[in-house]
Amino acid sequence: MSATETLVATGNQAHSHGPGSPVPLQARSERTTSYDVADFPVPNGREEEWRFTPVKALKALFADEAGTETPKIDAHGPDGVVIESIAVDAVKALTPQDRIAAVAWTHAGAATAVRIPVEAELTEPVHVNVASLGGRGYGHLVIEAGRHSRATVIIDHTGSGEYGANVEIVVGDGAELRVVSIQQGDHESVHVGQHDAVIGRDAKLNHVAVTLGGKIVRLSTNVRYAGPGGDAELLGVYFAESGQHHENRLFVDHEAINCKSNVLYKGALAGDHARSVWIGDVLIRAAAEGTNTFELNRNLVLTDGARADSVPNLEIETGEIEGAGHASATGRFDDEQLFYLQARGIPEDEARRLVVSGFFNDIIGRIGVAEVTEHLHDVIEQKLARTAELSAAAAQA
Repeated sequence: MSATETLVATGNQAHSHGPGSPVPLQARSERTTSYDVADFPVPNGREEEWRFTPVKALKALFADEAGTETPKIDAHGPDGVVIESIAVDAVKALTPQDRIAAVAWTHAGAATAVRIPVEAELTEPVHVNVASLGGRGYGHLVIEAGRHSRATVIIDHTGSGEYGANVEIVVGDGAELRVVSIQQGDHESVHVGQHDAVIGRDAKLNHVAVTLGGKIVRLSTNVRYAGPGGDAELLGVYFAESGQHHENRLFVDHEAINCKSNVLYKGALAGDHARSVWIGDVLIRAAAEGTNTFELNRNLVLTDGARADSVPNLEIETGEIEGAGHASATGRFDDEQLFYLQARGIPEDEARRLVVSGFFNDIIGRIGVAEVTEHLHDVIEQKLARTAELSAAAAQA
């Protein structure tokens, strides 16, 4: 990929990259959080947290009223896993950070809880399938990993309609939890979600966001630490096609000592008005000595008419850290890579597929769930085939 990365090692103010990207008017930690919908005015698109989002298309989800449907949720897992319905406010590891999250909190009804027992070591994933049925609905999911447990939870979002959802993730002391959230609604679906994770002492969370479908998908992932020694790995893959808007927003709040975070998101875009947005906010508080954090976002633009926005922000309130940095790059195919492959007899279309597959492989290889990685490879191949058709049609025009 022919693009220049921007790397920042240290700093003490919030900052962003890219033309026309202003410094936020307030620290990320100072933004409104509330369970009350009334505390969040309906956005007009000029707010910092909404300026990249097509807010006019989200009008129905901003309304403080019950949904027109109840999305279908089917959850199942290995023996010992507890899956039950609980009150939305039973855990409160999540506090809504925007209006849609507050509306979902208010109107989701009951929450679905997935509880991994203390010291359990699951050899098979827990599956949570969420199907939107064509109307407007809200959902709430709670995932709790008991102390010193080991588990994987796969959340698969499908269907049509408009869906606003919250996901609370609690990783107990010494536990290791992998959460894979797959967004693959139909081409006209809308999905706006907030995922909040609390990581316990010496615990590890691997959170993977895979966005393959949906007209508009906006996922906000927030992480904080409940004790020292916590470790968060946040991975993401997205592929936006013509008319799709895929947006990922992350906030890692380092407030405990000796904690780690690593963020790696990669996306590809193809077709007119294909759009991706990635916002990565990391805050290292004054008390968070010994922090080690890095975030990286890369975007591969495959055709004309596509656009990727990438804004990493880093706030550091103490110099007593192990390391902190971020990088962001957006570009097209590297002509030298294509020439190298074509010079060895590989047709151009196949060469492009190999380049894109290699671009994604370092994330796909870390997901650790065979059924997800195989499905992801298949969908990317399908999208690349459509991209080749678009390119061929454009060349003949």
